[in-house]
Amino acid sequence: MFFEGSEKKIEVIVTPATPSLRSLGKPFWEEMVAKANAEILSSVSNDYCDAYLLSESSLFVWDDRFLMLTCGTTTLARSTLHFIDSLGEEAIAFATFQRKNEYLSHLQASSFEQDLQALRDKMSGVAYRIGHLDSHHHYLFCSDKAYRAENDDITNELLMYHIRGEAADYLRSDNQSCAGIRQLLALEEMLPGFQFDDFLFEPFGYSINGIRGKEYMTIHITPQESSSYVSFETNLDLAAQPIDIFARLLAILNPGSWDVIGFNAQQDTRGFPEHLCLGSCSLSLEQGYNVSFSHYQQMCHEVLIPESM
Repeated sequence: MFFEGSEKKIEVIVTPATPSLRSLGKPFWEEMVAKANAEILSSVSNDYCDAYLLSESSLFVWDDRFLMLTCGTTTLARSTLHFIDSLGEEAIAFATFQRKNEYLSHLQASSFEQDLQALRDKMSGVAYRIGHLDSHHHYLFCSDKAYRAENDDITNELLMYHIRGEAADYLRSDNQSCAGIRQLLALEEMLPGFQFDDFLFEPFGYSINGIRGKEYMTIHITPQESSSYVSFETNLDLAAQPIDIFARLLAILNPGSWDVIGFNAQQDTRGFPEHLCLGSCSLSLEQGYNVSFSHYQQMCHEVLIPESM
């Protein structure tokens, strides 16, 4: 069974004059999610954030911004256009749309180029590809309005491919559970004080959101052996954490390769498995974001077996 784990992502920061996005209410966000051909499964909230677990990834809503990730064959660009039409382009202070190359891109409802054209019809911006075209790569569109990010506006992303070993076997097994996966990934230890909300899909696949104050984390696991994909994202400053979260997840999940993407984030490979860095780049946006990307491959990870078609 194949499922496209590779995600699309939109983050929008609204102007100070815009009413709180949380005040828009759950029906508004249900409609937003439906535009992407997904649905809300559950949610958790605190004084700062509403975190929605979706049938295809996650949605986080704060007073002044929202972040939405979707996987599979979802149409996230349509959700973005719906948001712009609903609140008006003038309500947007800054926006980024990010999309990773898919394993089976021909199954998608649109290409990044088509998404980009639709977005540019609503707001101006710049677009980039980071990474080699013939390998794992990401597309990024950023609005070009006058805006300045705070220095502590940080995002850290770890995207892992071809996981192997005991953890991967468990994530493909019939006896897994949400509690078992949280224990496997040592989430309570690595992220103390977070309020979690998770879901185990059938026959397998797992998503979890976590919030602590204004901080968030999310993990999405597509464990299928021929196309496994695991994403972890957070706005935590990982350099200030007592546990090296990226190194711990890499040790547990044992991916053959992985990407690290950061917005205003420090890069640190200490504790990573023995690896080659196949490529890296950095990008400075006028709005105050320093974007970094690196693609790594583990040494001597697996012997490939030809697959019959």
